[in-house]
Amino acid sequence: MQILTLYDQSVMKVLFLGNIGSPLIGILHSFGDEVVVCSSKLELDYLHSIQADFMVSYGYAFILSEEALQLFPKKAINLHISYLPWNRGSDPDLWSLVDNTPKGVTIHHLDKGVDTGDIIVQKEVACSSEDTMGVYYDRLHIEIRALFTEYWSIIKQGNAPRKKQKGKGSYHRSVDREKVAHLLKNGSDTLVKTYRL
Repeated sequence: MQILTLYDQSVMKVLFLGNIGSPLIGILHSFGDEVVVCSSKLELDYLHSIQADFMVSYGYAFILSEEALQLFPKKAINLHISYLPWNRGSDPDLWSLVDNTPKGVTIHHLDKGVDTGDIIVQKEVACSSEDTMGVYYDRLHIEIRALFTEYWSIIKQGNAPRKKQKGKGSYHRSVDREKVAHLLKNGSDTLVKTYRL
């Protein structure tokens, strides 16, 4: 009797860029993937040493260098809580309300721009005027993690859809938040209707 041992090529070593306690780490583990977590600024020497197969960014605070991205051709994605091309950059949930732009979540390929890469999948996410900022923020994260769970298998196999972003959209930096600080007096308990939806 001959026994064949098959290597599951769908199992990968994933470099996760984000918070150490992120629920996405557990999702990646549920697919059998090995996960290396980096929450600090990524160094090229470190990237070479870990020899990861794929890069997943979610809630990562640093902009990646072009050299780092070149090590992951077509194998680097970001999870962003906005309906791109709207609200690239910082505080996308806040600016979707302040600017009354489309609301949703997007998984996209990473490129040298800030949230400008080709879109893999996105979903509109409803927001009620009676929601608090905290409720809206949590809903966006629940939706993007569900979308990631649904699409991760085809993403890592290279079979996911890919489309260019259309339109100018919008972009905000973290310092832009100061312009609307007066609207944030109650923090995450601020009602969404404060932003005049």
